[in-house]
Amino acid sequence: MNKSLNIKTNITFVMFFIIVCLVFYKIYIIQFKEGSYWREKSKKITTKFIEVEASRGNIYDQNYNLLATSLPYYDIGIDVNVPGLDDKTFNQKKDSLALMLSKIFPQKSKKQYLAILNKARQEGDRYVLIQRKVSYQDLQKVKQFPILRNGKKGGLVVFQTSKRILPFRYLAARTIGMVRENIKPIGLEGAYDSILRGVSGKRLMQKIAENVWRPVNDDEEIQAKNGKDIVTTLDINIQDVAEHALLNALIKNQATYGSVILMETKTGKIKAIANLVKKDSVTYEESLNFAIGYPSEPGSTFKLASVLALLEEYDVSIDEKINVGNGECTYYNQTMRDAHPPHSSIITLEEAFKTSSNVGISKIVTKYFSKNPDRFVYHLSCFHLEKPYNIEIPGEGIPRIKHPKDKDWYGTTLPWMSIGYESLLTPLHILMLYNLVANNGTIVKPMFVERIEYNGKAIKTFTPQIIAENVLKPTTIQKAKQLLRSVVESGTAKGLNISTFKVAGKTGTAQIAKKGRYYTNQNDKTYLASFVGFFPLEDPLYTCIVTIHSPSKGIYYGGLVAGPVFKEIAEKVYSTNLQTIPPLNDKDNQIIHLPFLCGTTVTKLDYLSQKLHLPSLNTSTNNDSLIAPLFEDSLQYHRKPQSVLTLIQKNIMPDLKGMAISETLPILESKGLKIILKGNGWIVNQSIPPYSKIQNGQKLILTLNSKI
Repeated sequence: MNKSLNIKTNITFVMFFIIVCLVFYKIYIIQFKEGSYWREKSKKITTKFIEVEASRGNIYDQNYNLLATSLPYYDIGIDVNVPGLDDKTFNQKKDSLALMLSKIFPQKSKKQYLAILNKARQEGDRYVLIQRKVSYQDLQKVKQFPILRNGKKGGLVVFQTSKRILPFRYLAARTIGMVRENIKPIGLEGAYDSILRGVSGKRLMQKIAENVWRPVNDDEEIQAKNGKDIVTTLDINIQDVAEHALLNALIKNQATYGSVILMETKTGKIKAIANLVKKDSVTYEESLNFAIGYPSEPGSTFKLASVLALLEEYDVSIDEKINVGNGECTYYNQTMRDAHPPHSSIITLEEAFKTSSNVGISKIVTKYFSKNPDRFVYHLSCFHLEKPYNIEIPGEGIPRIKHPKDKDWYGTTLPWMSIGYESLLTPLHILMLYNLVANNGTIVKPMFVERIEYNGKAIKTFTPQIIAENVLKPTTIQKAKQLLRSVVESGTAKGLNISTFKVAGKTGTAQIAKKGRYYTNQNDKTYLASFVGFFPLEDPLYTCIVTIHSPSKGIYYGGLVAGPVFKEIAEKVYSTNLQTIPPLNDKDNQIIHLPFLCGTTVTKLDYLSQKLHLPSLNTSTNNDSLIAPLFEDSLQYHRKPQSVLTLIQKNIMPDLKGMAISETLPILESKGLKIILKGNGWIVNQSIPPYSKIQNGQKLILTLNSKI
């Protein structure tokens, strides 16, 4: 039996060996003997599939204002040798075609277009590119031109592409970001690229000349699946306020760059984030995300961390006395000075904090922590100052807090660290430090995106994430808020004292090192001016930081340069927030006429209906963007279309009432609608009824009014 098994094994091995030899022989024949034949045959293959990019998803703000969208554009070419186009027809109509092309694409004259057409006809060229990135409206016009009105039979070759646009242009442009080939993606576009991109389709292409291909069919053989939409936490109205306030301050102070972040205190939702860098004396642009990506020495805004460490570890009194002398002291061989001489040689901790005394803060920190600096650093770590927040947007800067065991920890490190030097922190980290106090000891993760949607339906919702709770003792929070309020009431930020609501915060003025050294000559010094705080004090809704780099008009203190930006943002945001409306009494409730509201949310309208003591008639359960007419006896509102673009793509006219023309015009025009505008402001009437079918080229009259 073993002998029989061995024979069968040997036979199997021999047969396998013969098969392998035959395979290698065939490979040799195909590669070397018949290679030229097969290569020549492959060139004659006349069709192939190419990948068709899917329509990229939209990016919205919290109220469904379009922050980024893709509009279709087309590359137009002509095949003047298409079968069926005889010489007689070509010669009769080529002049008219050249004339029409010169009118719609004036980059070339009629004579030049005619020469191109004649040359292509004579040389048998099957494809001539006429124009790239043609709008939908112009494409429809081209389709009616002589010869080309027969479509493919007339030789018209169309390739659809798309162009990413930002309807609000530079507003939050760096945070929105971009994705480009061979370039590292940035912002939300980069963070959610796989979600926004969708799934590509496939289209069958036919070779009509060497390296020239044209689609076989108008539609794709494998339909592309469009990308999903993301709804951000941003509020474009607040973003506009923040960006313009920052821009005005940068121009006024001729600063190099600046940033603003405004965040909801309790949720961590970023409502506005602005980053402007100087291009010339009057022009600034969003090109780098300084707010989250560039750590630097924060200066005096860091003093809050020092005080929190003192309060947590030793529960020091804010009335504790500190000997600051004449506002100057020496640590080893380095001298520290206050920006202004103290009013007295003995001041309290509260006075040292509100006047931003370097000597006062450094002396009390050194007094308590010099023998155990590890405890000081420990508390900084508890405040989350040495860790990144791992936010969605790529490029978050890595903070650096020194440790006593580090090689560059010196005898002067602790006092200088206590006043905001020898540490590297992003504006986002400083913002979160102050939000820790405003949010009563709870650290929430900053968030930029609320939902992911597809065809107007939420498929994933993000909720606020708590990183740590009870980080601070109640007594610490109480004292810290008192100290931050004193800065605004009678300290370095008393110019920010607002009568209608209370603000708490801290100024910062940090000298910027140049090539590793700090200059003593005032003309050589550069500064980072900042202000960070929260409002209203009693129940904070928002926390905000403003940083302005290298102001060069002789004024560089944080309270004078960054403070006014904070004040402008705080006043405008507070005055437009429904949560700040005081309760109405019975007399106030007797309302004769109420206005029309637009672009708001269910949550805000429910709050308003409670304040006005009016029943709300609402069928929507989602916190979506709404428009709402107010009546004498009720508050009636309905859901705005989540995606104007989605309805337009289905040839359905959206309800445009109450919407801004800037966010709707590009989408309407992409469908070939002929738009006629009457008036200025928001849309109050439309000639095509909502939810009715629309056709390409249809006339749409929009009536606008600045008062809705």
